[in-house]
Amino acid sequence: MESLPTVIDGPVVAIGDVHGQTEKLLRLIDHLEQAGVLEQRAIVFLGDLVDRGPDSRGTIDLVLELLRDFPQATSVCGNHDLAMAAALGWIETPPIARWAFRWIDHYNSDATFRSYGVQSSNLNELDRAVPAPHRQLLSGLPWAVEHPDYLFVHAGLDPEIPWEDQLAALRQPDFSENRPRWLCSRKLATTPVPEDCPLTVVSGHVPVKNVFFDERRIRVDTTGGSQGELSAVLLPENRVFTSAGEQPAGQNRSPISTSNRPARTGSSGSGTN
Repeated sequence: MESLPTVIDGPVVAIGDVHGQTEKLLRLIDHLEQAGVLEQRAIVFLGDLVDRGPDSRGTIDLVLELLRDFPQATSVCGNHDLAMAAALGWIETPPIARWAFRWIDHYNSDATFRSYGVQSSNLNELDRAVPAPHRQLLSGLPWAVEHPDYLFVHAGLDPEIPWEDQLAALRQPDFSENRPRWLCSRKLATTPVPEDCPLTVVSGHVPVKNVFFDERRIRVDTTGGSQGELSAVLLPENRVFTSAGEQPAGQNRSPISTSNRPARTGSSGSGTN
């Protein structure tokens, strides 16, 4: 398959961590289609397509269908997606990362094995069972997607590292890192973005009860792969849809703080969860 878009523009729908919850994703997409908000809009999945939920295989099939139907549809890589791809040897990672051990022991991957009809922990059999398009998708997910007003990344940004340095690293994924912070760090999912970051960071990784809006942060993982409704946020409108329908404006959402928010300067030029 062709490389996924890493630079988008215009209106967007950002979808939180699916975690193999295909039925919830189907209901969410149905609500978005009924509301007529998907046409002429980019779709960005925020990573963690697999594990925990019952149907990782079905989720990947549905995501691939959406990628075919919507030219600006894309996804960032989550730590669960990285763990699966690395455990199966689809991407080269250092032995110290021990992704096969981590994925089997710490990532609730049993459900993923079952969804492909494979006994848990049998990596060789799973490698043979996964269709080539699934392998290509999971091994080729970018670490970030850029937009003139937003940055989409699975966990977040490090507030102590200059924005431009992190963006350069996200554009050129380095799989030699033991646990890439932008995909794996729980801390980055909950801390402020760097002071010099001109964009709003949209992420998942650590679950929240409802879509969370804060100063230059939007967090969209509302299930953690185990409970609650799957959520999506329409940007720039900040409308929230879930697998149960559209959420009324302002209901159970943290307001966006505008205090101390720097003026936008536009695009820069182009624990286990």
